[in-house]
Amino acid sequence: MRYMDEFRDPTIAKALLKQIASLCDEIAKTRDEPIYIMEICGGHTHSIFRFGLDKLVPKNLEFIHGPGCPVCVLPMSRVDDCVEIAENKNVIFTTFGDAMRVPGTKKSLLQAKAEGCDIRIVYSPLDALKIARENPDKDVVFFGLGFETTMPATALTIIRAKNESIKNFSMFCNHVLVPPPLRALLMDEKMQLDGFVGPGHVSMIIGKKPYQFIADEFHKPVVIAGFEPLDLLSSVVMVLQQIIDGRHEIENQYGRVVPEDGNKAALDAIASVYEPRPRFDWRGLGEIEYSGVKIRDEFVEFDAEVKFKVGYGAGKGAGREPDDLLCGEVIKGLLKPVHCPKFGVECKPETPLGALMVSSEGACAAYYQYGGRREQEVV
Repeated sequence: MRYMDEFRDPTIAKALLKQIASLCDEIAKTRDEPIYIMEICGGHTHSIFRFGLDKLVPKNLEFIHGPGCPVCVLPMSRVDDCVEIAENKNVIFTTFGDAMRVPGTKKSLLQAKAEGCDIRIVYSPLDALKIARENPDKDVVFFGLGFETTMPATALTIIRAKNESIKNFSMFCNHVLVPPPLRALLMDEKMQLDGFVGPGHVSMIIGKKPYQFIADEFHKPVVIAGFEPLDLLSSVVMVLQQIIDGRHEIENQYGRVVPEDGNKAALDAIASVYEPRPRFDWRGLGEIEYSGVKIRDEFVEFDAEVKFKVGYGAGKGAGREPDDLLCGEVIKGLLKPVHCPKFGVECKPETPLGALMVSSEGACAAYYQYGGRREQEVV
């Protein structure tokens, strides 16, 4: 298949759904509890709800929404650090747009901008570097955020800044890794998971091998998937077939994009600029060892965390999340968004209380946009 509409063919979708129903019936002969499959990526969550796939699969198959939204897993304390940097009068703070409305404990970047901070939305870290060139008398800081997918771009930007001796540019690094939180989830006794639909974009960078521990240590199948309806349905078929066969392997449905060993040039760029952090704080999951990266000492002059003495650069640990928000339970898959009493009432896209309602990849935003609000009225 070459064109998008081919990945949305209703005839093929019906055949795949029939196959899923048959496989679920086969599994139901040996167990009474539902089949729990976690889609790790927030993009997959949105595709599932956009195309109504959760309503088309059998009732004994349940999708669990994983921690695959980098904005959503960012703790409030890191947003507070962003605001603290931005409030310096000599700073131009740059960020992607989806981080602007993420709440901190006191305010969001959007609120800080309204109060007079020079905060600008950019579409690439190279845009931030250009702003630094054009404003040599200002400290320009880029909010580095995202999983392995966005790390190569920020790494190459830092390399360029060093090569061009742009001293007034730095990055507040909040890059995180996908495999460590999956291990943390699998070690949680409360989690019920039978398999994973693996992330497509992240896997395009890292390949298949980093997920091998899921099969070897926890005996769960993983199928890396694309984002179109037929991609996701095919991946579910592959996960279910592994369960029936008693297999636990890492399979790649998204072979047209994801190379088996990842992208070597991208991985080399990441390794040259970043190194693992001993620990990093995740919303809802707490501090997880070696789950994030920091800027190497060779590039420390571009590390805003050190330069402005915030976060781990100031010796701070994990911050405390508000007790009345259930974002953590949703991120861990323990609750559906509709089971949060604030969902669709106090917490809406126009008045978000948590990051999962702010981000375009957040589970709460997906539920609200694609019918979860109606479902909530029935619950």
